[in-house]
Amino acid sequence: MKYQLAALLAFVTYYSFAQEGSPDKFRQLYDKLPTPNTYRTASGAPGHEYWQQRADYVMEISLDEENNVIYGEEVITYYNNSPDPLDYLWVQLDQNRRSLDSDSYKTSQSELKSKYSLKSLQNLTPWFDGGFKIDFVQDTKGNDLDHSIIKTMMRIDLDKPLVPNGAVSFKIKWHYNINERAKLGGRSGYEYFENENNSIYVIAQFYPRMAVYIDNEGWQNKQFLGSGEFTLTFGNYDVKLTVPADHVVASTGELQNAKEILAPKHLDRLEKAKTADQPVEIVTQAEAEEAEKGRSKGTKTWHYKAENVRDFGWASSRKFIWDAQGVPLKERTVMAMSYYPKEANPLWGDYSTKTVKHTVETYSKYTFDYPYPVAISVNAASIGMEYPMICFNFGRCEEDGTYTERTKYGVISVIIHEVGHNWFPMIVNSDERQWTWMDEGLNTYLQYLSEQEFQRGYPSRRGEPRKIVDYMKGDQSNISPIMTNSESVHQLGNNAYGKPATGLNILRETVVGREQFDFAFKTYSNRWKFKHPSPADFFRSIEDATAIDLDWFWRGWFYGTDNVDIGIDYVKYAQPASFEAGGIKVAASNAKESEAPSISTMRNAEDIPLTYADRDTTLKDFYYHYDENEVSDGDREKFDKIKNALSKEEKAMMQDQRHFYEIAFTNHGGMVMPLIVEFTFADGEKEIQQIPAEIWRRGDTQVKKVFVTDRQATNIVLDPYLQTADVDLSNNSWPAQDVPSRFEIYKKKQEASKPNPMQQAK
Repeated sequence: MKYQLAALLAFVTYYSFAQEGSPDKFRQLYDKLPTPNTYRTASGAPGHEYWQQRADYVMEISLDEENNVIYGEEVITYYNNSPDPLDYLWVQLDQNRRSLDSDSYKTSQSELKSKYSLKSLQNLTPWFDGGFKIDFVQDTKGNDLDHSIIKTMMRIDLDKPLVPNGAVSFKIKWHYNINERAKLGGRSGYEYFENENNSIYVIAQFYPRMAVYIDNEGWQNKQFLGSGEFTLTFGNYDVKLTVPADHVVASTGELQNAKEILAPKHLDRLEKAKTADQPVEIVTQAEAEEAEKGRSKGTKTWHYKAENVRDFGWASSRKFIWDAQGVPLKERTVMAMSYYPKEANPLWGDYSTKTVKHTVETYSKYTFDYPYPVAISVNAASIGMEYPMICFNFGRCEEDGTYTERTKYGVISVIIHEVGHNWFPMIVNSDERQWTWMDEGLNTYLQYLSEQEFQRGYPSRRGEPRKIVDYMKGDQSNISPIMTNSESVHQLGNNAYGKPATGLNILRETVVGREQFDFAFKTYSNRWKFKHPSPADFFRSIEDATAIDLDWFWRGWFYGTDNVDIGIDYVKYAQPASFEAGGIKVAASNAKESEAPSISTMRNAEDIPLTYADRDTTLKDFYYHYDENEVSDGDREKFDKIKNALSKEEKAMMQDQRHFYEIAFTNHGGMVMPLIVEFTFADGEKEIQQIPAEIWRRGDTQVKKVFVTDRQATNIVLDPYLQTADVDLSNNSWPAQDVPSRFEIYKKKQEASKPNPMQQAK
């Protein structure tokens, strides 16, 4: 091929023929997604016959602080809005995961070790009986109902089928032993402060609650083993919580008897907090410390109501400091609140409620306005966990009140994440028992956006594509597709949190664009708020609202485990010669290859000063030192015909001294992505050219593309801003550049980290 002629002809007739190959990665998801119907449409929206069930609860709960036991009695009214008669009902008994015969113990792997901690030794055999003790299951007249307890599920057999549009009420009485979180872990339980003989109780999964019956699943009665969380039905709650009289209670819902429970000074502070520009302490630290010194023998009952929620959680302690601030939205003022012990101050006093406020504002912007009256953050000893309107979050200070940078940002991030769960899955109510990523991944994506709006350069752990690279290039035997059941996932944090969040960020920043993706994400959120979406509803909604076929992305990123490793194989350069009277001005050698000369070629140049042909010139015929860039007379004739047929505008375009770069890209990792190519010129200016992922649609492992620039490039980089989670950057540059090793990066991080600078400065 003659590069000059080919470059010139490219202006006139350029066709790109990709190699024939399998279109596997771009085939539609018909083999993965369910067939649309009148309940769930092909656009991803609820259909005109969409329905969902409802369950209302009236509960009376007592906390026995001396024995760490919860006692409860409830009336559940279940509404059958489905078109199906129901012969029985399924009720979740999630506390049974802690019963002595639990499958959670039986199915956990274990091995003999030379040394055991007390906790790890205890975990070898069950020793804490934390399951529900069911006292009775009755109808509203007091007659016993037939029921069967199957591990973490209870089936209630009805005397007659519950017909469509019918309702049934029944009563359950129960109690259970509360787990100590420091010894047993768990999403809820109590934390004991031995030096004070006090506890903080964060209570959830504390009542038998209805399983979901739904059009695309039937009964979601999959057993609870610990990872797959909770699939629940919306309803109204009327709950009375009886606790020691000196406790302060935080809860899902609105307090109904505030004037009976709270002192006038606390009521006054709460009223001022509604319009305050900073958090207001309702119960001060001094008041909490005074309460810690006693231990009331009496009780108080806090009465809460919550409408259209899928669950209920609460916390109780005499140790709580309580602060609050109003968050004005379009239609309501939301009360952002925090409850925490002195051990969390000053960190929590400075940041918790402000972080709740910020989360309510940012998540509302990207989805829909927060619909509930309160949003609460409660300090607990470990992990974070979410429930409607309330969440439990870690983070304590040192004894001198200082804290590390890691602790500070860990607290802010966990509060954003757990408050954010109010949107996913508390309102956009996905099936957590089956698909962890639908709540954790979507929420982690919004957490990243919220963190970046909290502070410039916020150190987000997840969301940026480069943060998922180590996971993506790891051992494939230890990596699951995102579309794996919650209980079967390897590396839950990376799989269900990090990878989905990163994928959505790639869609927003690289594949779709911010404006259109934000519109699509908001569309999905509003379509499915207070409803039960499936993965197909999400995938279809995003495509429906963007007009972009993303099946290749869902297939590769969500259904597969391939990683992104696209490299530059070579770069060829050409520049067309300019016109002159009588023909073409032939430029000097215009072809440049990215490959370095071989070691043999370099050594031969020195070791072989003269070849045979150099010594015997009779060997030099027509082909000796043939220059494929040279333009022959025949080529000139062809070109003259083409040139004479060009319009004035086309001839002017031909005079431009454009620069042509043929770049070959190879997909080493398997996951296709757009090609983002950055050209750097001699004056330091840069230009980005982006090619959609569909360039790979023929199933090629290598694609070639000619790029045209108006200046000669000195450097070319693929994915310069790390937008695609490419796992190997060593093959992304021309000319090749050195990439720091993982050890060098780790060493720099270790050198930069210091323990608690606040304490050192103090």
